Amino acid sequence: MNDWTSLKWKEFSEFYGGKKVLLTGHTGFKGSWLSRMLLKAGAVVTGYSLEPPTDPSLFDIAGLSYEMNSIIGDIRDLDHLKKVFEETKPEIVFHLAAQPIVRDSYKEPVYTYETNVMGTVHILECVRLTPSVKSFLNITTDKVYENKEWEYGYRENDPLDGYDPYSNSKSCSELVTHSYAKSFFAQGQTAISTSRAGNVIGGGDFANDRIIPDCIRAASKKQEIILRNPHSTRPYQHVLEPLAIYMTIAMRQYEDIKYQGYYNVGPDDKDCVTTGDLTDLFCQAWGDGLSWINRFEGGPHEANFLKLDCSRVKSVFGWTPRYGVKEAVEKTVQWAKAYLDGADMLEVMDRQIEEFFA
Repeated sequence: MNDWTSLKWKEFSEFYGGKKVLLTGHTGFKGSWLSRMLLKAGAVVTGYSLEPPTDPSLFDIAGLSYEMNSIIGDIRDLDHLKKVFEETKPEIVFHLAAQPIVRDSYKEPVYTYETNVMGTVHILECVRLTPSVKSFLNITTDKVYENKEWEYGYRENDPLDGYDPYSNSKSCSELVTHSYAKSFFAQGQTAISTSRAGNVIGGGDFANDRIIPDCIRAASKKQEIILRNPHSTRPYQHVLEPLAIYMTIAMRQYEDIKYQGYYNVGPDDKDCVTTGDLTDLFCQAWGDGLSWINRFEGGPHEANFLKLDCSRVKSVFGWTPRYGVKEAVEKTVQWAKAYLDGADMLEVMDRQIEEFFA
């Protein structure tokens, strides 16, 4: 256990209790976990999102629509979004809604840009027009940086220039946020930050073209796992890790605007591993003699090496990671096996949140 997580939940409960919080993308994987964390901390939570992006979905499995004010809507629909802001008068806004899959962005680039760029414009416009909002956090990705495939981590002041339509659209989302912060929020009425997160793993991710969900699907069918790029290196962390940082950034900048800015959120260097190594850890955690095969089938460009320098978030907030990649995989396997065994998944989520902050 580290001091950061052991003290944090008490702070969260004291701060978020009774606060009106709006998050976009609440029906997604990260959005579902964040919704539950905010609810457990006592926040009054409104979500704005499309229907869950997968079937099954964590949002439906956990019955989260019964726990919060869940509004189904498209962030490309500015009029609807404005109405929701006017009705709910949020104090804190988390922006997670996105088209998040690299390969899908090659298939649907226009939709990807509409959602990830104009969606950000729309959410910031609503923040601008809503005096109650005191803290806004835009969650982007480690892929916003101009990737030179070098061996050291990217820092917050390195150039932004994502390669593929997904990564590039998130770079644009960052630039939109920077412009709004300087153009409309320079007087300090609302604190504005972005958080550039690495790859997350955890229970309840059913997305296509993501390594751990692919592993779980293969394992549940007792099939070999097929890897298309086992040598690519990525920063992997458990989903609760960045969510705890998001809640911290939003809380701290609400209390003091000096904390607003741009933050990398990722694991330590030792947890930046290849896809093959990650799959080895999964096979060990799952058991049953599971194995994988390398079968590159071609496809669009994806980065081979990507790492973040997270010195700033550690220095500013005193953060240290709770789980390494091995523990993150083990927690994910525990969740998946409980789901396959028909457990109450809201209880499983709550238990894993409590264990993380124990």
